[in-house]
Amino acid sequence: MAALGPAQTARTGWPGAPSLGLLVWCVALVVFALLWAYAGTLAPWAQEWPRAWTPRVAATISTFMRWLVDEASFGLFTFIEFTRFLSAMVEAPYRFVLSILSTGFLSGQGSQAVQIAPPVSWAGVIGVFVIAAHAAGGRKLALLAVVCLGFILLFGQWASAMVTLASIVVAVPIGAVGGLLLGIAAVRWRGFERAISPVLDLMQTIPIFAYLVPILFLFGFGPVAAILATIIYAMPPMTRIAIVALRGVAPEIRDLGRMTGCTRRQMTWRVMVPAAMPGLMVGVNQVIMLSLNMVIIASMIGAGGLGFDVLSALRRLDFGAGLEAGVAIVALAVLLDRTSQAFARRTVQRAHADGAGILARHPHLAAGTAVLVASFLAGLVAPPLARWPQAWELSTGTFWSELVRWINVNFFDELEAVKNALLLNVLIPFKRFLLGLPWLGVALLGGVAGWALSGFRLAALVVVLSTLIAVSGLWDQAMTTIYLCGISVVFALMIGVPIGVWSADRPAVWRVVQGVIDTLQTLPSFVYLMPVVMLFRVGDFTAMIAIVAYALAPAIRYTAHGLQQVDPRLIEAGRAAGCTPFQLLVKIRLKLALPEIMLGVNQTIMLALSMLVITALVGTRDLGQEVYIALTKADTGRGIVAGLAVAFIAIIADRLISAGAARARARLGLSAEGGGR
Repeated sequence: MAALGPAQTARTGWPGAPSLGLLVWCVALVVFALLWAYAGTLAPWAQEWPRAWTPRVAATISTFMRWLVDEASFGLFTFIEFTRFLSAMVEAPYRFVLSILSTGFLSGQGSQAVQIAPPVSWAGVIGVFVIAAHAAGGRKLALLAVVCLGFILLFGQWASAMVTLASIVVAVPIGAVGGLLLGIAAVRWRGFERAISPVLDLMQTIPIFAYLVPILFLFGFGPVAAILATIIYAMPPMTRIAIVALRGVAPEIRDLGRMTGCTRRQMTWRVMVPAAMPGLMVGVNQVIMLSLNMVIIASMIGAGGLGFDVLSALRRLDFGAGLEAGVAIVALAVLLDRTSQAFARRTVQRAHADGAGILARHPHLAAGTAVLVASFLAGLVAPPLARWPQAWELSTGTFWSELVRWINVNFFDELEAVKNALLLNVLIPFKRFLLGLPWLGVALLGGVAGWALSGFRLAALVVVLSTLIAVSGLWDQAMTTIYLCGISVVFALMIGVPIGVWSADRPAVWRVVQGVIDTLQTLPSFVYLMPVVMLFRVGDFTAMIAIVAYALAPAIRYTAHGLQQVDPRLIEAGRAAGCTPFQLLVKIRLKLALPEIMLGVNQTIMLALSMLVITALVGTRDLGQEVYIALTKADTGRGIVAGLAVAFIAIIADRLISAGAARARARLGLSAEGGGR
């Protein structure tokens, strides 16, 4: 008999016998059916892990955190003194930047504070951004800066946007530098890379709320704690990108550094880092976008600004106000994204004539300084140039809120009919089905799927992570999470794949669709909740609609991208063979695009899981609710355990789908080998 392995169809040894993989699946399904039918009576522990056997991991973590705060000391200082030192290190630059952008420099505290110097005026901030955008990307990018910041100013979001920008200005450099240092260490020492890789995996899959629980416990409520949470959340992608960028430096450049006698430090900072700068700037761009993605979540532990405005609007169910604040976040995100990308593409160094003056060497810096001085002096003469008058502000918030209310009033019966039909015929039956499955059977089938796709390593990973979820006592919540995520992903694919197919061959349509999904991916997740809560109230159906809207973009993008990458020669060969357009689509293009579409499914699942934690605010009873309750009670152990359970589900889904995509790619001859990670 042939040896076991992934993607093998080893025969059992006699002619016409079924493949080994088929036999394994048949045995696994029989065992699963027996467990499903009889585990509840013959082996209750295989149906539901007994509470008496559940280790007190959450309580142990909470006790350890309390010990850290109350008693832990490291020689000359206690742990709480260390956290206060970190807080002070972050708070000092934050207060300085906030004074420049928002509050001005104050003398005194609270109601007794007196402003001794005003903040930079709106005209000065816009002028500096326009000059920076022009330096990075020319006139078009400068015009985009005017449009984005002009929207924020005209719609009354300026003060909140400056508070948000202050936290971004502090969090991004710390996150980028920290990620770079970790990346350098990983490139130097392979053992360090192996040690941090699983940590980075967990940090990128664990829910955002789970970050907030220990941060809130250790650093208290306030903007400093929010900035620290943002830094931790945004650092892993920078670390991974730094590793790839540094390892991608051409060997010729490294050899040149060695030939010139560079020390190890000089090789790193004068050769490797400058050569990898374009890739590193991509990492900085990711840090900026993830920091903006954290804006609203961080507002739950004291961050102000636009995130707090959106959160307040959600609590009031004021869709119009929340939408305007959310679009302001989108405008800020688009501006920072495009500008950072332009700087990444720009030549790092430019030649200047010897003896050129400082104005010739740094014209944009000189122009920015001049704009700041001129805007300050102009603001003293004309106050509207220093502070935009409230009477000049615009708002469409009332219109959007009234539109949602009008839909709710006039189409209430129709909306309720659709909601009840899906709840009674799809959601509730599927939920009951999943909750009735034995955990051991689910772990077994998952392990067989991992073995079939990529071998015993993936099978062991799936079985171990599934068992850990069951042992934690959160199996029912995990099944509820899978139920909501699975239903939402199916609906997202049913909508997204046809849109991707339709727009892939139509450049004009694709440009419009791409603009829409870019906006959907930058719009804050909380904004999706407000209209659906107003239309459908709280519950699983509301959560599903919000998740589908939030996770739709990758299903469209990857489908269209996969179809656009199909070799035109293969399509021409299909036409020459007499294929109809439908046959070309189904038998050639979709098959060849399948690996990309599967990656889109992977990303859709990841976004759905991240949104599930947000939908805990509308009454779901899944792992997201566990994390949210832990946040409200500052229960670090409960939050970390529930967050890890979500991360385990995400890792299982990611590994299985990635392995399936690799196998599909190998089967189609698109890569040298298949298998999963």
